[in-house]
Amino acid sequence: MQTETKARVDQLNSPAGHPVAVLRYEGDIASTSKDAVLGTYQSLPKASTKLVLLDFTKVDYINSSGIALVIQMLIEASNSGQKVYAFGLSPHFTKVFTMVGITKYAGLFPNQAEALAAL
Repeated sequence: MQTETKARVDQLNSPAGHPVAVLRYEGDIASTSKDAVLGTYQSLPKASTKLVLLDFTKVDYINSSGIALVIQMLIEASNSGQKVYAFGLSPHFTKVFTMVGITKYAGLFPNQAEALAAL
């Protein structure tokens, strides 16, 4: 049974002192997750949000529709000149994200500390 996708935004600073928006997802990501994935991202102020981290630590499952939502978000971010990194993916989803080409739009890291350090 699919669990509802929840999303929240945290504000951090990169090691260089730049503001970073962290989108923290929880639950499963599927076609029903559009508001949580795209809506949360689109609510960020584009002018001041140049660095974005996607936290998948509490995501159990992502189906193909969910991956399509993530790709759509990453294309929007790329078109807005934003840098996006993702972390907390299971080894399986790290492999899937790599296979479908998400690494062209977002760096993948095992944890938040490593993603922040790469900014």
